Amino acid sequence: MKKLKIIFLSISFVGINQFCFSQTQTYQLAPPSDTIRTIQIINATSLRQITINDTTVLETLAGNAKISQGNTILEGDSIVIDKRLGTAEVFGNVHINDADTVNTYAQYLKYIGSTQIAYLKNNVKLSDGKAKLFTNDLEYNLKTGIAIYKNGGKVINEKTILTSKEATYYSDTKDAFFRNNVHLVDPKYNMITDSLRYNTAFKNVYFISKTNIKTENGTIDTKSGTYNLQTGEALFFDKTVIRDSTRYISGNKVAFDEKSNTIQIEDNGKFVDSTNRVIVLGNQILIDKKNNTFLATRKPVMILYQNNDSTYISADTLFSGKRVNEKDTNTIIKDTINTPTTINASQKSVDSIKYFIGFHHVRIFNDSMQAVSDSMHYSTLDSTFKLFKNPICWNNNTQLTGDTMYLFTENQTAKRLYVNSNALVINKTKENLFNQIAGKNLNSYFKEGNIDFIRIKGTPAESIFYPQDNDSAYIGMNKSKGDVIEVYFINKTLNKVKFVNDVDGTLYPMNQIPEKSKFLNNFNWQEERRPKSKLELFE
Repeated sequence: MKKLKIIFLSISFVGINQFCFSQTQTYQLAPPSDTIRTIQIINATSLRQITINDTTVLETLAGNAKISQGNTILEGDSIVIDKRLGTAEVFGNVHINDADTVNTYAQYLKYIGSTQIAYLKNNVKLSDGKAKLFTNDLEYNLKTGIAIYKNGGKVINEKTILTSKEATYYSDTKDAFFRNNVHLVDPKYNMITDSLRYNTAFKNVYFISKTNIKTENGTIDTKSGTYNLQTGEALFFDKTVIRDSTRYISGNKVAFDEKSNTIQIEDNGKFVDSTNRVIVLGNQILIDKKNNTFLATRKPVMILYQNNDSTYISADTLFSGKRVNEKDTNTIIKDTINTPTTINASQKSVDSIKYFIGFHHVRIFNDSMQAVSDSMHYSTLDSTFKLFKNPICWNNNTQLTGDTMYLFTENQTAKRLYVNSNALVINKTKENLFNQIAGKNLNSYFKEGNIDFIRIKGTPAESIFYPQDNDSAYIGMNKSKGDVIEVYFINKTLNKVKFVNDVDGTLYPMNQIPEKSKFLNNFNWQEERRPKSKLELFE
């Protein structure tokens, strides 16, 4: 705002000390010296000088009074100037025009010349060409261009309305600081906070205190950040939380782009997908809401949560996407014993069918089952984990390995495990002896999350088994082979081994077991790689 300086005029009056002017005339009085700046009288119906006492002389302009100083024009119904105090008062239809950039209106104005501060009251309106400020009590510094209200007001910028108890407006930068019961209403947003900064030129909102934002799709809770109401781009800090009907998002740094409908979370990020009952934690999470996908890196952990038994998955990178074109897709789950089961994708909601992929150093922890592999695929269509490249699964004291594994689950509980090629089962006994079964393909069946039965086929299948007598004493070591080997478990312990077709084997007494016969080919007990708790996945 340009400086507005009201300069006191030295006028000689004759007779009744009153002059009448037509509204089209302009009068300019030259200053008596260089130390006094001039003010130009643009218009007035009458000009009077009133002597109050020896020290107080008032000069009044009445009737469409208008004066100017530099590029600033001040007008009203009447203007009263006190030379001694250096003040001016304007009554009725007050208007301050500063270089045609900022216009201020009111019904009353008091101007302090020494500080160049104007106090405006009653129906005050300030307009900068972009936004309008409304209040009944405004303090306006004409030198700095700073306007302050402390008794309630509002700013309207096109369709955006901001109300508060207090506010400070900077005309040069078009910034307004709102304090105390701040409320922003926009066609797309509804914000409530205690403090807020808003730029009327660029429509940027700056959050500087605890803020609640309601949008068309959900809510945002933040303490600091910025939101451009025009572009829909936002950047939040200090553990911001975003919620909608199916998602929960939080992080120490959250970036949001409304046009692309993408969200980027960094530092302690958390993403909850309640539709698929999935939680993702990581130091960087990229979410595409439009395509219903996410990409998590920097030590990510995914949780497939259930009420009693959740599954924790970690990897270098985790990705999830929505399956499309599922209308005519059927998934057939082959079973070597039971009738094949067919799952029709059209029976499920398309929005609920998602897949999850883990790349490199995959680790899985569940109370009943643990696993590691190089990569992983999981689909909500059939609740199946597909583990690739040197996968290992553990259940109680049993380790299963092979080239590729399919783990079928129900409510996050293992139901069946299929191993394709180079299947190997190692069961550790209490006496650190290892029962072993190896073959080409394997099907393992679970009961209440524990291995109940294993069927392994090979050319041939092989086994090493330590049978026990009725007193649980070990009889010896049985090393056998056959086309098919069936293994039965009771109370989480390997109880019986059954051979089918072309059986050939030898039973060694415990004290006569050859050292080289104690282990099958590719034997490798890898307990050190087994996740011992879910907390290990966060390390």
